Amino acid sequence: MSQNTKRIVFGAGVLLVLAGGAVWALAGDGRGLEGMKKLVRTRFPSVQQLSTEALSARLKGDGKQVPVLLDVRTKAEFEVSHLPGARRVDPEAKAADVLPMLEKNRPVVTYCSVGYRSSAMADRLRKAGVTDVSNLEGSIFQWANEGRPIEAGGKPASKVHPYNGTFGKMLDSQRRAESAAPAK
Repeated sequence: MSQNTKRIVFGAGVLLVLAGGAVWALAGDGRGLEGMKKLVRTRFPSVQQLSTEALSARLKGDGKQVPVLLDVRTKAEFEVSHLPGARRVDPEAKAADVLPMLEKNRPVVTYCSVGYRSSAMADRLRKAGVTDVSNLEGSIFQWANEGRPIEAGGKPASKVHPYNGTFGKMLDSQRRAESAAPAK
């Protein structure tokens, strides 16, 4: 392990955070998503985390403005499925590149596979002046595991890109896209 690599142990899982914030090698026993949510809250304490229940209510028109959904995953992940109406943003994008996609005074909700990359994006947007930005806690893995709607190409979908074989274990096996190319 290089000097720039941090090894974080949580519950039954291990997470390697490489220089620059890249995340690799999560292992777990089914409790991995809960451990990852705890890690995300610890790593990004200033990012508001929005529950899947709260987002679902907002998307159904609970009286609050419907947010812009930013999918902070690779093109390959997005093409397998995403939340209906989501806009894809490259995980490495700078806030300045994303700001033109946003509507003034409209809330923003970011998500990725489990919440790490999207919390980093939410943090960058917050620091760039976006005042109503939150991250979907548990991200698309939790959303799909709960049977909430996802789509691909404008049509309902049932599978989610697993990110990689290890992270994919946090997805219900019926939701995991087996033949997806690894996220890069």
